[in-house]
Amino acid sequence: MAKRLDGASQKILLALDAQPRATVGWLSERLRLARGTVQARMSLLFGDGVLRPTSTLVRPESLGYATRAFITAEVSQSEFERAMRALETIPEVLECHAISGETDLICHVVAVDADDLYRVGQQILRCAGIRRTSTSLILRELIPYRAAQLLQTGRSSSSVPQNEHEGKRL
Repeated sequence: MAKRLDGASQKILLALDAQPRATVGWLSERLRLARGTVQARMSLLFGDGVLRPTSTLVRPESLGYATRAFITAEVSQSEFERAMRALETIPEVLECHAISGETDLICHVVAVDADDLYRVGQQILRCAGIRRTSTSLILRELIPYRAAQLLQTGRSSSSVPQNEHEGKRL
C-alpha cells in the first residue's frame, strides 16, 4: 500500500537518511519542528513500515559473512506457505521477495565463504515446497540500498496519484 508523505515527514526522512543516529532533539532543532511532532511522526513512520528496522544497518561482512548471493527458487504453489515458513528459519536469508518470471522467489543470502554458501543453498533446496534453485554470487555492490533520491524528487508528496482507498497521509 502506497503512503503519502507530507513535507514534515519528508524532511524527517531526509535528515535520518543523512544522519541515521540523529536524536529526536537534534531533528527537532535542525528541522524547526516541535519535539512532540518529530517523536509522533517517527512513531508513525516506524509503525507503518515506512522506516526500515534499524538492524538492517548492520553490514553482514562485519559479522563474518563476506559472501553474498541471490538465490532464486521455484516453489510448488500448494506448498508456498510452508516454504516461506521454512525459509524464515534460515538465518542467512536476509530477505525474500516474490517475483514474476521463470522462478517464484528471490532470496538475498549471506555466507562465510563459498563452501558455506553451498550449505545455505542446499538448506534452501531442502525447504518444503522448493523444487529448484539457482544461485548468483554478488561480486561487488555498485549502488548500495538508497532512498533519499526518491524523497528529493518530490514524488512522495501529496502530488502522487493515489487510489482513494490506498495510503494515508503521514
